[in-house]
Amino acid sequence: MEGNLTKGPILKTLTKLALPIMASSFLGTLYSITDMAWIGLLGSKAVAGVGVGGMFTWLSQGLAAMSRMGGQVQVAQCVGRGDKEGAHKYAQAAVQLSLLMGIAYAIVTVAFTHPLVDFFQLADPEAYKAAINYTKVACGLIVFSFLTLTLNGLYTAQGDSKTPFVANLIGLVANMVLDPLLILGLGPCPKLGVLGAAIATVTAQAIVMSIMVIGVIVQKKENALKGIHLFEKIPKMYLNGICKIGIPTAIQGMAYCAISMILTRMVSGYGAEAIATQRVGGQIESVSWNTADGFAAALNAFVAQNYGAGKMDRVKKGYKVSLWTVGVWGLLINFLFVFVPKPIAMVFFHEPKAIATAVGYLIIIGFSEAFMCVELTTIGALSGLGKTRLCSIISIIFTGARIPLALIFGTIIGLDGIWWAVSSTSIVKGIIFTCTFFVIIKKIGHNHGKWSERT
Repeated sequence: MEGNLTKGPILKTLTKLALPIMASSFLGTLYSITDMAWIGLLGSKAVAGVGVGGMFTWLSQGLAAMSRMGGQVQVAQCVGRGDKEGAHKYAQAAVQLSLLMGIAYAIVTVAFTHPLVDFFQLADPEAYKAAINYTKVACGLIVFSFLTLTLNGLYTAQGDSKTPFVANLIGLVANMVLDPLLILGLGPCPKLGVLGAAIATVTAQAIVMSIMVIGVIVQKKENALKGIHLFEKIPKMYLNGICKIGIPTAIQGMAYCAISMILTRMVSGYGAEAIATQRVGGQIESVSWNTADGFAAALNAFVAQNYGAGKMDRVKKGYKVSLWTVGVWGLLINFLFVFVPKPIAMVFFHEPKAIATAVGYLIIIGFSEAFMCVELTTIGALSGLGKTRLCSIISIIFTGARIPLALIFGTIIGLDGIWWAVSSTSIVKGIIFTCTFFVIIKKIGHNHGKWSERT
């Protein structure tokens, strides 16, 4: 099968797969930054509303991770073993599951939009209305996002990261064109504000999904996605295989988002500027987050294929290469956030109070960027080994610690205390995950007797 990652020079193989994924992740960052930059012209209240609405699209990504991660790992391991039929069956099951969950999530969020937004206790009517409008559209059509994430993972599992990159690039162009037209009402288009941002985002996601589907149809090379049937019953064996790997990842992602929602509610007590800072700050931070996550996706497929093939020495070497790469990138972002935060903040905020709040956020969060990059990369490697349950346990425990820490630090130093609760736990998680990977590798090495290439 094309896209075999079990042969060839490790650095070259991993980099060739990782670069398009990282580029796609950058495009994902630009999606969000483009939205925030245009919405920022509407004021911090609109940004706050989108920030709250965006929490529910973020929550959906945690749920979507079940089919994406479960499908990606199982398909990649099948590819490594040379099991073409198994790869096809897992790919079909992952797409079917993604479709069902996307529809279910849309129904629930649209039906309960008001109670969900009420959780954040937005005092400002403008911000509240923005949150309602954004949530209804972005979550009502979330199925495109579910399918896009799953297809992306399945392409990656087979060593093809170029097709998702092209699809995301075209989607970004569409989003960049639609944003000013729909948000500000340029030309013949009416001014839709926050609603326009949601429509632009959903349209771009639909375009990306469609291109990846077309890619499966027109490509002549072998692909596990070819010939899938959406309306067949999902075989229990393949459903269980996906759930075994995917459910811990989904729980981890949704728990992370739920914890962030609680922190957002705490932040809301400091005003709309604080919520806007958290939202925009998160988008700015995604420059490092999405890059590390993209490299983690490549490493996940690399580790899964080589683990399936029994080539554990390549697993270990591939992880070390990835660790150095994302670590250096994280240090660069660290420098920018800590030493030049104001110019960054001024791109998105125009009120003095909001700029000052954003500067404080960037400096504090900046100290943890390298550790966060290492954490995400290591989670990708451990998940490729099938250790998603362990990743979920570690992540939930230490991410959950942000709530009591935020209460303690917030009482002492105010809003900055909440930022420090987030930053400090990211540092701890980066260290713990790295140590955990080497312990697991040592254990597997002991079971195999020694590290060796096996054919």
